[in-house]
Amino acid sequence: MATLSEAPPPLAPAAPETKKAPRRRGKWTPYWLLLPGILWLVVFFALPMIYQGSTSIQTGSLEEGYKVTWHFATYWDALSEYWPQFLRSVFYAAAATILCLVLGYPLAYLIAFRAGRWRNLIMILVIAPFFTSFLIRTLAWKTILADNGPVVHALNSLHILSVTDFLGWTAGDRVLATPLAVVCGLTYNFLPFMILPLYTSLERIDGRLHEAAGDLYAKPWTTFRKVTFPLSMPGVVSGTLLTFIPAAGDYVNAELLGSTDTRMIGNVIQTQFLRILDYPTAAALSFILMAAILAMVTLYIRRSGTEDLV
Repeated sequence: MATLSEAPPPLAPAAPETKKAPRRRGKWTPYWLLLPGILWLVVFFALPMIYQGSTSIQTGSLEEGYKVTWHFATYWDALSEYWPQFLRSVFYAAAATILCLVLGYPLAYLIAFRAGRWRNLIMILVIAPFFTSFLIRTLAWKTILADNGPVVHALNSLHILSVTDFLGWTAGDRVLATPLAVVCGLTYNFLPFMILPLYTSLERIDGRLHEAAGDLYAKPWTTFRKVTFPLSMPGVVSGTLLTFIPAAGDYVNAELLGSTDTRMIGNVIQTQFLRILDYPTAAALSFILMAAILAMVTLYIRRSGTEDLV
């Protein structure tokens, strides 16, 4: 009976069955999906860059042909001759970027926090300029800023043109063919590129953070300075980059709204390519502009203290 009451000895655990690792099917699929984008960048970005780089170190003429002679002096000659246009382009682009930020931030804030049911309508109005051609939008400013138009008349009545004339932004009672007209055109054309990233960044902010700041007796300005603006810095950085970079290389606004005294580096490059047919100088100017913008953008991103771009 004692023997029968004893529990049977435990069975030895069965050896686990060895399963074959499943074959990784489709491991090349992500690379095949990336292939069209890579080919696009190679064909339409890398190859033109290589071609322009080789053009910038060539010598010759259109009749005799150009040959690669590693003539790097073209860069120095182009920079020494056209440095005023470089500085003017940076100055105009920076002024337009600041104006876009000053005008765009309140509008983006309104859309994100105060628009309510009107949000979609305001967003459509913001992107409405994209429904027309860039050239048509710029030509419209020639009518808006006409000498006998209401804008110039209003500025004269407020004695604003006398101040801008003293600063060198206008010429007497004229606005067209002056730096102010070029900056106005740049600001209008690139303002949506500032508003959209700002709105996206502001919309991500949790509203409970504003409520928490109010519970801690923070005033509205303190809440904006300590909470809203720091959290919207990715949008500020993205918007300023999307505005400054194309504005610095723009030539349409300076061509249509400016004069020979307001030519930007984009106008010089266009003239060298299409009129003078000095391809090495035009290519060298393009590379100098790209290198200068890249250096400024890199420094700006590092100084902004944010890497989370919208």
